Amino acid sequence: MATKKVVVRTGAKVPVSGQYRAGSGKAEVTLIKGHRVPPNRTGKLETWHLVDKTRHPKKKN
Repeated sequence: MATKKVVVRTGAKVPVSGQYRAGSGKAEVTLIKGHRVPPNRTGKLETWHLVDKTRHPKKKN
């Protein structure tokens, strides 16, 4: 089953927690679900792509 690509723009709310990479950059940042994508240094809109979704361990009862 193919996974859906998650793309977020600067200023939008993050739909999925994980590691995101800016469209043309090499650095990755951690963004948290429900928080807004922070502005960049240039002040321009930028597209962020989900690289690695956050995994939560299953709780043991």
